[in-house]
Amino acid sequence: MSVNLNALKQYKSVGHAAAVQTASPHQLIVMLFDGALTALATAKGFIERKDIQGRGKQLNKASDIILGLKDFLDHEQGGEIATNLDALYDYMVRTISQANRNSDAEKVQEVINLLLEVKAGWVEMQKPA
Repeated sequence: MSVNLNALKQYKSVGHAAAVQTASPHQLIVMLFDGALTALATAKGFIERKDIQGRGKQLNKASDIILGLKDFLDHEQGGEIATNLDALYDYMVRTISQANRNSDAEKVQEVINLLLEVKAGWVEMQKPA
C-alpha cells in the first residue's frame, strides 16, 4: 500500500492549523513547548547519527521556538518571573548554539530538562485550584 506523502503532510498541516485556531493562549504556549522539545529530541538523534544538516535544522527550529516563547513574555504583568524566564530563554538559546557548534548531545539534554521544568510549571498554573 503506497501512501501519498504530500497528502499526508497536508492532512497533518490542516490538523495543526485547526488545533492552533481553537487553542487558548495557554494551550498555544504548551504547543510551543512541545514543538521545541520535539525538535531538541530529534536533534539529539541527528547528533548520534552524525547528521550535521539535520542537527542544525532541528536546533535552529528549537531556538526559533524558544525565541518565540521569549516574545510572549509579559514583563508588565509577569514581573520578576518574566524577567527570570527571559534570562533562562537567553541561556537556552546560547546553550543550543554551543550544542550545535560542538555537536553536543549533553547540552541538548540540558535544554530539554530546563524546558520540561518550565513546561511543568506552566501546565500546573492552568490547573483549577
